Amino acid sequence: MGVDYYNILKVNRNASDDDLRKAYRRLAMIWHPDKNPGPKKHEAETKFKQVSEAYDVLSDPQKRQIYDLYGEEALKSGQAPAVENTVMCSLEDLYKGAKKKMKVSKTIQDVSGMPRIVEEILTIEIKPGWKKGTKITFPEKGNQEPGVIPSDLVFVVDEKPHPFFAREGNDLVAKQEISLLEALTGKTLELTTLDGRNLRIPLAEVVRPGQEVVVPNEGMPISKEVHRRGNLRVKIDVRYPTRLTEVQKSELSRVLAGT
Repeated sequence: MGVDYYNILKVNRNASDDDLRKAYRRLAMIWHPDKNPGPKKHEAETKFKQVSEAYDVLSDPQKRQIYDLYGEEALKSGQAPAVENTVMCSLEDLYKGAKKKMKVSKTIQDVSGMPRIVEEILTIEIKPGWKKGTKITFPEKGNQEPGVIPSDLVFVVDEKPHPFFAREGNDLVAKQEISLLEALTGKTLELTTLDGRNLRIPLAEVVRPGQEVVVPNEGMPISKEVHRRGNLRVKIDVRYPTRLTEVQKSELSRVLAGT
């Protein structure tokens, strides 16, 4: 809100015009510079200016309405603050790009000056590689109030959780579990990418638990660098058998002896 004009005049927010006049007269008499000579004159000049400004705003119905709705900043700048809304995007939307249609309601003034609510459909073009927190601004698409430039409408990108992939910066991270046999003898992982391609990742070497396999250029698009992508990082978890028979133990010991 900034400066509290009601507090300066020592009135509540429901103060009538008569309450404002009485408060102004009383405080103007107290803080008039002519009545405060000497060391207190500078303070009196400051207080008198604040009281006069507060009364000027609150005694004017239009200024008071703008101040009550949007605060001092909107009153002095002539523009209402931007209104932010969230636009939820799937990871697929942020990978491939998408168009989102958002219905917004706002108050406008009709030809007679009376307020009425209208609805409008705005199209937001989500660019590949955009991140959570990206802002899209529609200038002056907000509510209209007399004497105030309509506020901007701002949409802020938020990201829905994905069941398989997680995003870390420009990289995509996936978890895959393989058996101990596959970790030792090899396996080809098959993943479906966010744009529907089937990706095959061969594991030719022995895989350690917790090992990360990096596939270059299969991560998220980098929005400001055409044709560049982050990496896909696959974190491998090895599933161990819960029990082994004595025969299996013996066979393993024979096979792995000396390795």
